Amino acid sequence: MKMDSQTLDGDITLIRLDGRLDIEGAQTLDQPFTYLTSTHPAKIAVDLSDVSFVASIGIRTLLAGARGQASRGGKLVLFGAQPMVLRVLQTAGVDQLLTLCADLDTARAALDA
Repeated sequence: MKMDSQTLDGDITLIRLDGRLDIEGAQTLDQPFTYLTSTHPAKIAVDLSDVSFVASIGIRTLLAGARGQASRGGKLVLFGAQPMVLRVLQTAGVDQLLTLCADLDTARAALDA
């Protein structure tokens, strides 16, 4: 699992994930993702367009980041999930806990709302 981040206009942190969010991917991602999503309040958009698979441990990592933001007054949204990944997130009920957006523009609007 690869991760990179950048700051966009509007003080939005964009986190791009690339790979599989299985046990190996989640272990690789856990510390850097937790640091980016839990150390200070922020508006964070997580790009899932290059995530080919997500397991329950990967969902836990995403939810932990969102909880970290919520507890600090920030917000985290997910966007760009491939159909299979989106189906897994919806089946697990993640869409009831987090905002899932189709693209970056929709994610920006959700963060500004």
